[in-house]
Amino acid sequence: MADCTHSPDEVPEVGPNSTGCEDCLRTGSTWVHLRMCVTCGHVGCCDQSQHQHARVHFEEHPAHVLLRSFEPGEAWWYCWADDVAFELPGVEALVSE
Repeated sequence: MADCTHSPDEVPEVGPNSTGCEDCLRTGSTWVHLRMCVTCGHVGCCDQSQHQHARVHFEEHPAHVLLRSFEPGEAWWYCWADDVAFELPGVEALVSE
C-alpha cells in the first residue's frame, strides 16, 4: 500500500460546514455516507452516493487533497492525490457514535 505524501503533521483545526452533504441538502437529494474536506470543512457525499459531491468538491478544488470520514465512529482519512486511505495515531472520529 502506498503512503500519503500529503498527510498533515498536525490535525487541521477546520470543522464541518454542515451536518449533512451540503450539496444534497441544497438540491433535496440524499446520500449514503459523508466525507469532510480537511482544508475547508466542506461536507460531501461519498462515491457510492448518486452525486458523489465529495469527489466533485476535490475536482473543483484540486489543492484540497485530504478528506476525513464524517461517519459516526470512523476515524480514517483519504488522500485523493495518492489514492490511499489511512489513519493518524491518536486522532479520533469527528462524529461520535
